[in-house]
Amino acid sequence: MMALVPYDRSSIPALSKLHDPSVEFHFANRRVRLTQDWNRLGVAAVVWDAAVVLGMYMELGQLELRGKAAIELGAGTGLAGIVAALLGARVTITDREPAMELLRANVQDNIPPDQQGAVTVSELTWGEGLERYPAGGYDVILGADIVYMSETFPALLRTLEHLSSGRTVVLLACRIRYDRDVAFLDMLRQGFTVEEVHYEAQRDVHIYKAAKRQTRQEL
Repeated sequence: MMALVPYDRSSIPALSKLHDPSVEFHFANRRVRLTQDWNRLGVAAVVWDAAVVLGMYMELGQLELRGKAAIELGAGTGLAGIVAALLGARVTITDREPAMELLRANVQDNIPPDQQGAVTVSELTWGEGLERYPAGGYDVILGADIVYMSETFPALLRTLEHLSSGRTVVLLACRIRYDRDVAFLDMLRQGFTVEEVHYEAQRDVHIYKAAKRQTRQEL
Protein backbone atom coordinates (compact mmCIF):
# COMPACT_ATOMS: atom_id res chain seq x y z
CA MET A 1 0.00 0.00 0.00
CA MET A 2 1.45 3.34 -1.03
CA ALA A 3 -0.53 5.51 1.33
CA LEU A 4 -3.53 5.70 3.57
CA VAL A 5 -5.94 8.55 2.82
CA PRO A 6 -8.21 8.78 5.89
CA TYR A 7 -9.45 12.37 5.48
CA ASP A 8 -11.36 14.40 2.95
CA ARG A 9 -10.90 18.14 2.54
CA SER A 10 -13.76 19.16 4.82
CA SER A 11 -13.46 16.58 7.60
CA ILE A 12 -10.76 18.34 9.63
CA PRO A 13 -10.17 22.01 8.76
CA ALA A 14 -6.58 21.97 10.00
CA LEU A 15 -5.78 19.38 7.36
CA SER A 16 -7.17 21.38 4.45
CA LYS A 17 -3.67 22.72 3.66
CA LEU A 18 -2.72 19.17 2.67
CA HIS A 19 -5.03 19.52 -0.33
CA ASP A 20 -3.39 22.71 -1.58
CA PRO A 21 -1.60 22.14 -4.91
CA SER A 22 1.57 23.73 -3.55
CA VAL A 23 3.11 25.01 -0.32
CA GLU A 24 5.88 27.52 0.19
CA PHE A 25 8.69 27.82 2.75
CA HIS A 26 11.90 29.78 3.22
CA PHE A 27 15.05 27.76 3.87
CA ALA A 28 18.75 28.48 3.33
CA ASN A 29 17.94 32.02 2.16
CA ARG A 30 15.81 30.66 -0.64
CA ARG A 31 12.12 30.28 -1.38
CA VAL A 32 11.19 26.60 -1.49
CA ARG A 33 7.90 25.93 -3.29
CA LEU A 34 6.74 22.32 -3.33
CA THR A 35 4.02 20.74 -5.43
CA GLN A 36 1.59 18.48 -3.52
CA ASP A 37 -0.79 15.86 -4.94
CA TRP A 38 -3.01 14.47 -2.18
CA ASN A 39 -5.74 13.28 -4.53
CA ARG A 40 -3.39 11.06 -6.54
CA LEU A 41 -0.82 9.91 -3.96
CA GLY A 42 -2.32 10.66 -0.54
CA VAL A 43 0.00 10.99 2.45
CA ALA A 44 3.09 10.36 0.31
CA ALA A 45 2.63 13.60 -1.62
CA VAL A 46 2.01 16.30 0.98
CA VAL A 47 4.32 18.16 3.34
CA TRP A 48 3.96 17.03 6.95
CA ASP A 49 5.10 19.05 9.97
CA ALA A 50 7.90 16.60 10.72
CA ALA A 51 9.64 17.51 7.44
CA VAL A 52 9.33 21.22 8.21
CA VAL A 53 10.78 20.78 11.70
CA LEU A 54 13.61 18.62 10.35
CA GLY A 55 14.42 21.33 7.82
CA MET A 56 14.45 23.95 10.58
CA TYR A 57 16.73 21.77 12.71
CA MET A 58 19.22 21.34 9.87
CA GLU A 59 19.18 25.07 9.21
CA LEU A 60 20.17 25.71 12.84
CA GLY A 61 23.57 24.25 11.97
CA GLN A 62 23.56 21.52 14.62
CA LEU A 63 24.82 19.10 11.97
CA GLU A 64 27.57 19.79 9.42
CA LEU A 65 26.09 19.14 5.98
CA ARG A 66 28.41 20.88 3.53
CA GLY A 67 30.15 18.29 1.40
CA LYS A 68 28.48 15.38 3.22
CA ALA A 69 26.82 12.42 1.52
CA ALA A 70 23.17 12.31 2.64
CA ILE A 71 20.17 10.17 1.80
CA GLU A 72 16.49 10.83 2.57
CA LEU A 73 14.17 7.86 3.05
CA GLY A 74 10.45 8.00 2.33
CA ALA A 75 10.93 11.52 1.04
CA GLY A 76 7.41 12.22 -0.25
CA THR A 77 7.66 15.79 -1.57
CA GLY A 78 11.39 15.83 -0.80
CA LEU A 79 11.50 18.82 1.56
CA ALA A 80 14.15 17.50 3.97
CA GLY A 81 16.44 16.32 1.18
CA ILE A 82 16.05 19.59 -0.71
CA VAL A 83 16.94 21.60 2.40
CA ALA A 84 19.99 19.40 3.01
CA ALA A 85 21.10 20.00 -0.57
CA LEU A 86 20.61 23.76 -0.26
CA LEU A 87 22.81 23.59 2.84
CA GLY A 88 25.60 21.98 0.84
CA ALA A 89 25.10 18.21 1.08
CA ARG A 90 25.27 15.73 -1.80
CA VAL A 91 21.85 14.14 -1.45
CA THR A 92 20.09 11.04 -2.71
CA ILE A 93 16.34 11.56 -2.27
CA THR A 94 14.35 8.33 -2.25
CA ASP A 95 10.81 7.00 -2.11
CA ARG A 96 8.73 4.33 -3.79
CA GLU A 97 8.15 4.44 -7.54
CA PRO A 98 4.75 6.25 -7.54
CA ALA A 99 6.38 9.30 -5.89
CA MET A 100 9.23 9.64 -8.40
CA GLU A 101 7.58 12.06 -10.82
CA LEU A 102 6.56 14.47 -8.07
CA LEU A 103 9.97 14.23 -6.38
CA ARG A 104 11.86 14.96 -9.58
CA ALA A 105 9.65 17.97 -10.31
CA ASN A 106 10.18 19.41 -6.83
CA VAL A 107 13.96 18.95 -7.07
CA GLN A 108 14.01 20.55 -10.52
CA ASP A 109 11.98 23.51 -9.27
CA ASN A 110 13.92 24.17 -6.07
CA ILE A 111 17.58 23.23 -6.57
CA PRO A 112 19.64 25.90 -8.37
CA PRO A 113 21.04 24.81 -11.73
CA ASP A 114 24.63 24.80 -10.46
CA GLN A 115 23.64 22.39 -7.65
CA GLN A 116 21.44 20.01 -9.64
CA GLY A 117 24.34 17.60 -10.07
CA ALA A 118 24.58 17.16 -6.30
CA VAL A 119 21.04 15.75 -6.03
CA THR A 120 19.87 12.32 -7.18
CA VAL A 121 16.26 11.13 -7.07
CA SER A 122 16.08 7.35 -6.76
CA GLU A 123 13.41 4.70 -6.25
CA LEU A 124 13.85 2.77 -3.02
CA THR A 125 11.43 0.36 -1.42
CA TRP A 126 12.78 -0.34 2.05
CA GLY A 127 14.55 -3.66 2.37
CA GLU A 128 14.61 -4.28 -1.40
CA GLY A 129 17.43 -3.78 -3.88
CA LEU A 130 19.72 -2.41 -1.21
CA GLU A 131 22.77 -3.55 -3.16
CA ARG A 132 22.15 -0.55 -5.44
CA TYR A 133 23.13 1.72 -2.55
CA PRO A 134 26.64 1.64 -1.04
CA ALA A 135 26.76 -0.21 2.28
CA GLY A 136 27.67 2.27 4.99
CA GLY A 137 28.10 4.90 2.30
CA TYR A 138 26.30 7.85 3.83
CA ASP A 139 27.29 10.48 6.37
CA VAL A 140 23.68 11.47 7.06
CA ILE A 141 20.37 9.61 6.79
CA LEU A 142 17.17 11.67 6.97
CA GLY A 143 13.63 10.50 7.66
CA ALA A 144 10.59 12.71 8.31
CA ASP A 145 7.39 11.06 9.52
CA ILE A 146 8.38 7.65 8.16
CA VAL A 147 7.60 5.73 11.38
CA TYR A 148 3.88 5.07 11.14
CA MET A 149 3.16 1.59 9.75
CA SER A 150 4.41 -1.21 11.97
CA GLU A 151 4.50 -3.72 9.11
CA THR A 152 7.25 -1.62 7.48
CA PHE A 153 9.49 -1.50 10.57
CA PRO A 154 11.63 -4.60 9.86
CA ALA A 155 12.35 -3.44 6.29
CA LEU A 156 13.11 0.10 7.47
CA LEU A 157 15.53 -1.23 10.08
CA ARG A 158 17.29 -3.41 7.49
CA THR A 159 17.62 -0.36 5.27
CA LEU A 160 19.07 1.80 8.04
CA GLU A 161 21.48 -0.99 8.95
CA HIS A 162 22.67 -1.32 5.35
CA LEU A 163 23.12 2.39 4.69
CA SER A 164 24.85 3.21 8.00
CA SER A 165 28.42 2.97 9.16
CA GLY A 166 29.77 3.91 12.57
CA ARG A 167 30.21 7.49 11.39
CA THR A 168 26.67 7.92 10.01
CA VAL A 169 24.23 10.27 11.71
CA VAL A 170 20.58 9.23 11.39
CA LEU A 171 18.00 11.97 11.98
CA LEU A 172 14.38 10.89 12.36
CA ALA A 173 11.66 13.51 12.83
CA CYS A 174 8.31 12.18 13.99
CA ARG A 175 5.30 12.56 16.20
CA ILE A 176 4.85 9.93 18.89
CA ARG A 177 1.22 9.04 18.27
CA TYR A 178 0.93 5.40 19.26
CA ASP A 179 2.63 2.66 21.25
CA ARG A 180 3.99 1.29 17.98
CA ASP A 181 6.04 4.47 17.49
CA VAL A 182 7.75 3.86 20.83
CA ALA A 183 8.18 0.21 19.87
CA PHE A 184 10.06 1.23 16.73
CA LEU A 185 12.49 3.31 18.77
CA ASP A 186 13.04 0.32 21.04
CA MET A 187 13.73 -1.86 17.98
CA LEU A 188 16.14 0.76 16.63
CA ARG A 189 18.05 0.78 19.93
CA GLN A 190 19.00 -2.86 19.43
CA GLY A 191 21.51 -1.83 16.78
CA PHE A 192 21.85 1.92 17.25
CA THR A 193 22.35 4.43 20.02
CA VAL A 194 19.33 6.74 20.04
CA GLU A 195 18.84 10.13 21.68
CA GLU A 196 16.25 12.85 21.38
CA VAL A 197 17.98 16.04 20.24
CA HIS A 198 15.07 18.40 19.56
CA TYR A 199 11.39 18.84 20.36
CA GLU A 200 9.14 21.38 18.65
CA ALA A 201 6.17 21.77 21.00
CA GLN A 202 3.93 23.78 18.70
CA ARG A 203 3.96 21.06 16.06
CA ASP A 204 4.53 18.21 18.57
CA VAL A 205 7.47 16.87 16.58
CA HIS A 206 10.46 15.05 18.08
CA ILE A 207 13.83 14.66 16.37
CA TYR A 208 15.90 11.62 17.28
CA LYS A 209 19.56 11.16 16.41
CA ALA A 210 20.78 7.60 16.00
CA ALA A 211 24.22 6.11 15.39
CA LYS A 212 25.08 2.53 14.53
CA ARG A 213 26.63 0.56 17.36
CA GLN A 214 30.14 -0.68 16.56
CA THR A 215 30.81 -4.38 16.55
CA ARG A 216 33.71 -5.91 18.48
CA GLN A 217 35.65 -6.22 15.22
CA GLU A 218 35.26 -2.47 14.56
CA LEU A 219 36.38 -1.40 18.05
